[in-house]
Amino acid sequence: MPRTQPALRRAILMMIMAWPLEAHASAPQDRPGPVTIFLAQKIHTMDPGWPEATAVAVQDGKIRGVGTLDEIKRSLGTAPFTIDATFSGKVLLPGFIEAHGHPLLGSFLLTRPLLTYLPTAQAYGPDFPGVKTIAEAMARLKQYVAAARNPNDYVFAWGFDVVAMGRHLTRDALDQISAVQPIVVQDASEHFVYANSAAIRKRGLNESEAAKIHGVGVGSTGALNGQFLGTTAASYFLVPIIADELEPGTALKGFKFLADLSRKNGITTTSELVLGAINIDRELPLYDRFFNDPSGTLRCVSVTDGASILRARGAGAIAFVRQLQTRSTDRHILRGVKFFADDSFLGLGMQVQNPGYSDGRRGLWIVQPGREMLEQWKPWWNAGFQIHVHTNGNAGNQATLEALDALQQQHPRFNHRFTCQHFGISTPEQARLLRSLGGVASVNPYYLHHRAELNAPLVGVERSYTAARLRTLVEAGVTVSMHSDTPVGPPRPLEWVWIAVNRFGLSGKVLGPAERVTPMQALRMVTIDAAYTLGVEDRVGSIEPGKMADFVVLEQDPLAVPVERIRDVKVWGTVLGGKVLPASEITP
Repeated sequence: MPRTQPALRRAILMMIMAWPLEAHASAPQDRPGPVTIFLAQKIHTMDPGWPEATAVAVQDGKIRGVGTLDEIKRSLGTAPFTIDATFSGKVLLPGFIEAHGHPLLGSFLLTRPLLTYLPTAQAYGPDFPGVKTIAEAMARLKQYVAAARNPNDYVFAWGFDVVAMGRHLTRDALDQISAVQPIVVQDASEHFVYANSAAIRKRGLNESEAAKIHGVGVGSTGALNGQFLGTTAASYFLVPIIADELEPGTALKGFKFLADLSRKNGITTTSELVLGAINIDRELPLYDRFFNDPSGTLRCVSVTDGASILRARGAGAIAFVRQLQTRSTDRHILRGVKFFADDSFLGLGMQVQNPGYSDGRRGLWIVQPGREMLEQWKPWWNAGFQIHVHTNGNAGNQATLEALDALQQQHPRFNHRFTCQHFGISTPEQARLLRSLGGVASVNPYYLHHRAELNAPLVGVERSYTAARLRTLVEAGVTVSMHSDTPVGPPRPLEWVWIAVNRFGLSGKVLGPAERVTPMQALRMVTIDAAYTLGVEDRVGSIEPGKMADFVVLEQDPLAVPVERIRDVKVWGTVLGGKVLPASEITP
């Protein structure tokens, strides 16, 4: 017996040492959860090597397996599972991705009084029908002013369409509606702001100082004319006003509006492309609180607004954004930085090459081409960030690509995902150059569908009808995503696909038919390729084992219906992390 005591003591000691590890391994929070196998009529996975299936297994919010029911059963071995046949007559795709969105500003503007030319999507109830003439717009604005409860509050209207209406608004025109009630109107591009005298006074502007801001309009007498044109001037006037709206109750209600509008159209991941443009310290807690809520219905990829962070953090901006990115979760992913080149597409403030605009107008640079672009972007490039650049006209695209070329020559990088956001009017040569430099593109299809026929008299038929050159980009080897830039366009991915495949204008005419892509190419642009341009293809964008169990549930197969009917396919609902979210349950 004494000879066995040392061995016994060693055995007891090893058991004691091993006990904490074994206890931790068997703790309830670490045990794999139950497996649910969802059956479907068809599943399009967006994995080219395993493109279709009829069943997908989900465990702990992620995909465990995809294939037929028998194939999944074999891969599960003895693991227990339940079968959910809710989708047995429906079609599953990866959850749609909004590759360029604005949850905060988008929800703020879509819930303001509207002056849009085109019908505007609403989360609850019918779309806003739109106003078709300047007289109708002014009459609608008078109604909004008449309904104001407090004569000292701003009446803020959004969506005035400069191109469709044929002219800018002025201080005098708005004063004719009211010289007492502060009136602010933002155009549909979000780049132009108009204010009456009362709004200028309430904003507390020093006219002589304001006149020094690029894009602030001044009349013949030297007084402000109420026009704040371009993002510099528009932000100068508007940001303090919007900042006052960042009270959590109001902002979170707006987020829900945008999330519900996205969800009813099959989006499971949205994006914020100018995080911090208003106030990063006030914005970030709102995003974290809303998107990290376990009961949430939407993921978000947030890209920081570079110029705003530079102003707010100075020399510490890069370190600050790098630290931000460590806060990422599966629900709120912080990644990359955003800058601007030229101005808007909708307001025709973009920069276009010769022969320019037919009416002699000149576009606006938000950042001057050449040295200013290069010096602004270089520190972030050298620090390894993914850079997104808002660029619209072919002159803006050329300047952006030349800056990217210079960055590559000074500090070569691979897999950098430099993303041209919008890439509205472009040339085949620019598509090839973008590919050779390793860049990608995210394109707004509404630049064609909504704007081409309006823009043709001012920009030219050829350039207007070949806006959003999707096929040229694809054939050049560029990875392309699509987006709505909500509120610029509605977050309706199946409509984006419909536009890309058919290239219908508002009149129903096919515009630039040689730029049409196939339905599968277009679906990739709202799923896996959208994930790629945001840098999150390891988490979302396809139905593959290990990725998030995010699906859009459709009543029909968009690859089986006539291409003219793709946008008519009904969205039954979505699945986020394995949680089933029927669209019928959306309520205000």
